[in-house]
Amino acid sequence: MNVHVPELEGQPSDTEVRAALRLLQIWAKAATDAERAAMGVDALSGYPTLSSDYPHDFQADDAYRATLPDLQNGPASLIRGARTQIQHVGISNFRLPIRYKRREGGDAVLETSVTGTVSLEAEKKGINMSRIMRSFYAHADRDFSFDVIEHALDDYRRDLESFDARIQMRFSFPMRTHSLRSGLSGWQYYDIALEVIDRAGERLRVVHLDYVYSSTCPCSLELSEHARRTRGQLATPHSQRSVARLSVVVKPGACLWFEDLIEMCRRAVPTETQVMVKREDEQAFAELNAANPIFVEDAARLFCAQLQDDPRIGDFRVVASHQESLHSHDAVSLLTEGPTFAQTSLDPRLFATLHHAG
Repeated sequence: MNVHVPELEGQPSDTEVRAALRLLQIWAKAATDAERAAMGVDALSGYPTLSSDYPHDFQADDAYRATLPDLQNGPASLIRGARTQIQHVGISNFRLPIRYKRREGGDAVLETSVTGTVSLEAEKKGINMSRIMRSFYAHADRDFSFDVIEHALDDYRRDLESFDARIQMRFSFPMRTHSLRSGLSGWQYYDIALEVIDRAGERLRVVHLDYVYSSTCPCSLELSEHARRTRGQLATPHSQRSVARLSVVVKPGACLWFEDLIEMCRRAVPTETQVMVKREDEQAFAELNAANPIFVEDAARLFCAQLQDDPRIGDFRVVASHQESLHSHDAVSLLTEGPTFAQTSLDPRLFATLHHAG
């Protein structure tokens, strides 16, 4: 069978390509192995024979890259489901080392988990997510913390032609702390997240901090003392590991060090869990808890007072969880100031995220 292919003018249409492929498949079914081999058509599949060897020497140049399919940036006709705006789409838990400045000088390079998202217009199929990662690598070696976010956000907001964008970086920040009485010291680690939100050209800088402390129940303390005074009965008040997550908007032009926010927490609730402990430190911690009994409502208001007093801080939210040693449930509270964190509905697992394994 002789197939004569006419000279083509311009790019063949999809209809012409499908017709040619169908013709090739019909021919391949009737052809002998020798005829198929001569035409370079696989005997089993009816498609051209493909190499199974990895091409180590192949180089992708600009001309080749221009031919690669890009479904995410395809036409609106490829959209599946409702043709509507998506508020945020992007990547989560992309990790790389980022440098952070310390208040007393120097810096620390910390493994950082990045979440980067942009809004997607109703008529766009998708985004090229690798651009988010490339933007971070372009700045991670020379910038610090918020600057990395700002520059990366500028890059990929421009590249992806998006009108809203958000980047969050999560990391564990080490800070040396001293024991209460023995003179020992050790590294306390604080879960921190930095977030930059770009909405309609306006930007917010947000810092999230988890602070872990011990909470002694005031009611339990009083009942224990009552048993001792009235009946000579030894009793111990119940205490538990507790966590507060502070989320604060940093006002434009202000510099809020991580250490500053940590020290605000310590002033509000001084019973922070300890790193290095000898017997005299354990006794001191018991005395410190007795001097600072606290309900979860007290905790929220004490943190609030510290944040309200700092002129660098705008809107904020305090979420606290006292993980009860008396009850089978936790005691929780949530306090917000300003519109940034005001919300009607809560993530069903918000308070569960405050459990720290230590």
